[in-house]
Amino acid sequence: MTYAGDQRILDADSHVMELSDFLDPHIDDEFRAGLRRKGMDALQPTLDDAIRRASRRREDAAVAAAADERLLQDKGWSALGAFDPAERSHALDLFGFDGQLVFATFATSMFTGRDLDRLYAGASAQNRAIADFCSADPRLLAVGYVPLVDPERATKALVEAIDLGCDAVMVPSTAAGERSPTHPDLDPVWDTFAQADVPFVLHVGGGGRLLDPAFHHNAMPVTDHLGGGENIRSKDFLAIHHSPELFLGALIYDGLFDRFPALRGGCIEQGAGWVISWMRHLDYGLRAFRRTEEPLRRLELAPSEYVRRHLKFTPFPGEPVGWMIEQAGPELFMFSTDYPHPEGGRDPLAKFTDALAASTPEARDRFYYGNMAELLGRAAELPA
Repeated sequence: MTYAGDQRILDADSHVMELSDFLDPHIDDEFRAGLRRKGMDALQPTLDDAIRRASRRREDAAVAAAADERLLQDKGWSALGAFDPAERSHALDLFGFDGQLVFATFATSMFTGRDLDRLYAGASAQNRAIADFCSADPRLLAVGYVPLVDPERATKALVEAIDLGCDAVMVPSTAAGERSPTHPDLDPVWDTFAQADVPFVLHVGGGGRLLDPAFHHNAMPVTDHLGGGENIRSKDFLAIHHSPELFLGALIYDGLFDRFPALRGGCIEQGAGWVISWMRHLDYGLRAFRRTEEPLRRLELAPSEYVRRHLKFTPFPGEPVGWMIEQAGPELFMFSTDYPHPEGGRDPLAKFTDALAASTPEARDRFYYGNMAELLGRAAELPA
């Protein structure tokens, strides 16, 4: 019996745990030397240990069987298939999932910054690397990355990511340099998403610093108890939804979904309980400012209706998803594991099952499968 059992499941959030050379085969020589390697270099003892563990799993059947039993217990680089694509396919066999979006974890930090040449060279390298990781298994759904700060280069990078086979593409949930993400200069980017029938996605970490670090200077220091890729603490959690709600709200208020009605987006690993009040907040904002702001008067729908038609969200395990569906409808929320990051917990399916106990079978199937299939625009192509 697989982890999924009889439930068909698409997983909207998983990650590759990159080794230090993840980008090297895919980036031009002139930019390889400029990659920021300090963070990865500091992790080398951990990476070396993980490589040794993976080698033992390949060589010793008993070790491999024990690792299978610890599928949701081993995390980070120690997890099954953390950095080996063949082993990740085996992990998906154990999960029993029909598909799994795969994000990078640390690679982006090696090239982000104000150097636009390095930024876009690094993004293209990451997209080639993640597409390569996912290439041998159609269940592994590659998530590319495209910064929006330079519209012309962003469009070129997006076309390349889609041509590589990326099933979704992450964009930062920030302003696009000196522009709003809704600026007409970026219309070719959004048009490319829409024409290609590929969704954009936001992810925690894509909005920059979650809050002013001074809020942590309280003479009561705490650590990240999970030790995961995002280093989230309680006060970070309070702010985790701020950048996506502003970014997505700007897309709605500025009429982007009227200009590109086929555009779809997902908000990943930033919780979803906030979506209920946010939708009402959006509608109230329209009523409050429509008289004085002409772009709001041009909107064809209520803001909350754009949310329902164009966007999907991944709740954290433990959020009251059944209640959220009652409040906002069954079309908004998607299952995710965050595998192999520790933030996903040791049994996310059990937590979501408890939260959905009173929901209809149709609502549960949408949560576990149908909504992500809609996000991908590939519902007819995915296994039934």
